[in-house]
Amino acid sequence: MSKKVVFIAFVVSLGGFLFGFDAGIISGVMSYAGPEFNLNDAQTGWVVSSPSFAAMIAMLISGRLSDVIGRKKILIVVAFLYAVSALASAYATSYEMLYIARMIGGLAFGAALILAPTYIAEISSAENRGKLVSIQQLNIVLGFFAAFLSNYYFNKLNTSGDSFLTDENVWRWMLGVEFIPAILYFIFMFFVPRSPRWLYSKGNVAEAKIVLNSLHGEELALVEIETIEKNVKEHKRGDKVSMLELLKPSLRFILIVGLVLGVLQQITGINAVYFYATSIFKQTGIGTDASFASGILLSTTTVIFTIIAIFLIDKMGRRPLLLVGMAGIAISLLTIAYGFNQATYKLTSEEITQFKNMDNSKLDPFTNKQYDNDIDFKNDMKLALGNQVYAKNEGAILEAATNINATLVLIGILGFIACFAFSLGPVMWVMLSELFPNRYRGLAIGVIGFVNSFISWGVQQVFPWELSNLGNSMSFLIFGVIALFGFFILLRILPETKGKSLEQIEFDLVKN
Repeated sequence: MSKKVVFIAFVVSLGGFLFGFDAGIISGVMSYAGPEFNLNDAQTGWVVSSPSFAAMIAMLISGRLSDVIGRKKILIVVAFLYAVSALASAYATSYEMLYIARMIGGLAFGAALILAPTYIAEISSAENRGKLVSIQQLNIVLGFFAAFLSNYYFNKLNTSGDSFLTDENVWRWMLGVEFIPAILYFIFMFFVPRSPRWLYSKGNVAEAKIVLNSLHGEELALVEIETIEKNVKEHKRGDKVSMLELLKPSLRFILIVGLVLGVLQQITGINAVYFYATSIFKQTGIGTDASFASGILLSTTTVIFTIIAIFLIDKMGRRPLLLVGMAGIAISLLTIAYGFNQATYKLTSEEITQFKNMDNSKLDPFTNKQYDNDIDFKNDMKLALGNQVYAKNEGAILEAATNINATLVLIGILGFIACFAFSLGPVMWVMLSELFPNRYRGLAIGVIGFVNSFISWGVQQVFPWELSNLGNSMSFLIFGVIALFGFFILLRILPETKGKSLEQIEFDLVKN
């Protein structure tokens, strides 16, 4: 595997880094922006989930558009949109401006999430494709890590009282710093070649051969050229692919596999945990500062297990990683649900007197009252203090009141993150880039990406409502039960694609 191919894969998947950065940043941003704009559950959900809503549109269009004008051109536009989104979010003066700016970023990561693995699969050889496409997921989790680290230090500077940062402006700096990697991505994209398989599909055979030779050397390039040319002969160049063609019997099996993977990756709640990480850690009663620090632990775990996946995916194969990961995801989510179910909540008079920035006397009626669920406790606190005051002080109130096995919940969350990071996270995108024939790939990944993003948007939008109305335990129990069903579905239908060329996979799985 040449260094040039690895470098190009890293550059192209920087869009994944920016997606991860955006997702990680918002979990800390909402601790400040939510109270500042006095957002309710639905508005909080929309600010967090609006990029995923915009991503649905981008995923549906960008795959098909990339088949027409090329992967590279669209990825350059993606980088530009990321930069615009970062600046506009940082300067948002209202709830409406904030979510519109974030939707611009959503258009960018919607396109990036499907085009980067597609492009990388098309420049890779069969032996290394799994590792290279997994670089997309590695960049996503590195983005999460960078975001949680950034949030932690911005929060620390703000709470220290020794800097220019305040509760009113710290979230703007958290969002604005994303501009730096976005501009770097924009510049680097001009130095990557066009996809050789896309060039072949457009009849630019000479340029495609030059690209393959520069990527793989003459010997391996000849092998890749032979398989591509054989595939191109079987499918007339210029044939337009309609959405309805994806439903034809020969593609039915791989479409079902792709859709199951696309749905399961999001419906098990991964983006609820990532996007609301700081809020979830607050629910364990560890406090606001510790919640920001726990985000770093979460993202570090993600990076470690994504790297493990990259080393294992071309050795163990896709199927074993997914099955082991899904089983672990189900067990971890059920553990979190159990941990939250055992929690109790009670405020003593001493604890109430220590709260700052509120009228403490409003909490006197609840002194020494014990609650066996978080819903009743939080509703009484909101009723007494008002939503905005409670939101600003939620970390301190829960830290004082909560009696929970926080270690058990933390183990469950880290177990979930670890299992996702070596299975559904990277392996889904690898398999989507492999399953579909060359002429259908852009459109098919776009459609599945649309479904994936729709589920992601739904989970993020509903999660604040779930926590407020169903409670912590029931919210994670639902995710756990879904993951358990998902395991048995994958056990039945999942194929193995390890070590096969894209053309060989098509021969094996597409029933002509």
